[in-house]
Amino acid sequence: MNSSITNLECTLCGTTYPHTEAMRLCPDDGKPLFARYDLEKAAQTLTKDAMPGRRNDMWRYEEMMPVQDSASVISLGEGHTPLFTAEPLGESLGMGKLLIKDEGVNPTGSFKARGLSAAVSMAHQLGLRKLTMPSAGNAAGAMSAYAAKAGMEAHVFMPKDAPQANQLECVAYGAKLNLVDGFITDAGKISAEAAEQHGLFDVSTLREPYRAEGKKTMGYEIVEQLNFEVPDVIVYPTGGGTGIVGIWKALDEMEALGWIGEERPRMVCVQAEGCAPIVTAYRNDEEFAEPFPNPHTLAAGMRVPAAVGDFLVLRAVRESGGTALTVNDDEMVDAVRRMSEFEGIFPAPEGGATLAALERLLATGEVRKDERVVLLNTGSALKYMDVLGPVLADA
Repeated sequence: MNSSITNLECTLCGTTYPHTEAMRLCPDDGKPLFARYDLEKAAQTLTKDAMPGRRNDMWRYEEMMPVQDSASVISLGEGHTPLFTAEPLGESLGMGKLLIKDEGVNPTGSFKARGLSAAVSMAHQLGLRKLTMPSAGNAAGAMSAYAAKAGMEAHVFMPKDAPQANQLECVAYGAKLNLVDGFITDAGKISAEAAEQHGLFDVSTLREPYRAEGKKTMGYEIVEQLNFEVPDVIVYPTGGGTGIVGIWKALDEMEALGWIGEERPRMVCVQAEGCAPIVTAYRNDEEFAEPFPNPHTLAAGMRVPAAVGDFLVLRAVRESGGTALTVNDDEMVDAVRRMSEFEGIFPAPEGGATLAALERLLATGEVRKDERVVLLNTGSALKYMDVLGPVLADA
């Protein structure tokens, strides 16, 4: 691999650490670490002209990926997902430049494949062979799949109400599935205890440096697919927040590489009414989010009452001139139906949330109908049939 990684850096205090050691959060302040790169070196080979001949997955951006040993890349073909022009849906909304980035076609059916491919690959390079994580659903399935491919031991801690499809795929991939009473935060505590007791490496969202590196490739792809231009708005469903964080990181990197200029899309963070810690912090003009009490929503990926990267999501939203808002479960389900009927894309509830949010932003004038807007469908509704099936059948 032609990685130009140089070090890790704390996203809050700026302290740097070696990338050759297994690191999680910053030892000084407990905040996420970012991988940093020699951007001048990367810019010599990661050029616009070089892209057409590269491999058709997220590892096409190898200079800006952390893995240095090609034998450690654990890939199932993740990334390089389509960016569709949503003409029928856009016409129904009076929009001429509506786009949908469909992450549901990734391995294991969601964008989580990107982050776990990167995290498992780095764990492999660092000699780690036993992994653990808490998950509301899709991340657990992805970690289990990539661990299976790498021949690693996988331990998964999930709330008992996680979608059945996610539970079954973990078992099928050979992971050790542990169902937990409570929410993903409760699962996270038990996973951390297991890591300490049994020598497991915890790859929780933003609690290790490399899942964000996989997620950031969505930003690279959107820009490349738009002929090295940025859209006006990106609407993203938010649980742990790694997607927005990764895309925002990618935009800064692409400017340094000479792919884009100073222009940035407005980043829109969408959360469920029943679990909206980041939206609440945004509305209260706070830097960090308080844990959300009694979280509830049918969108398992958005049922995250506390996120270690909360300040990074809020930073991206505010610096971009974007916004943060909530939608309710009924609006999500209705949007799932309409995106499916108009575009033939069967989105997870989280993907439906982006359409519901867009309609609200159009109504308030915060998004104009002539703007180029990208909706991120983060996963396939096929992973949610136990939840969505009864609701859609009643329609």
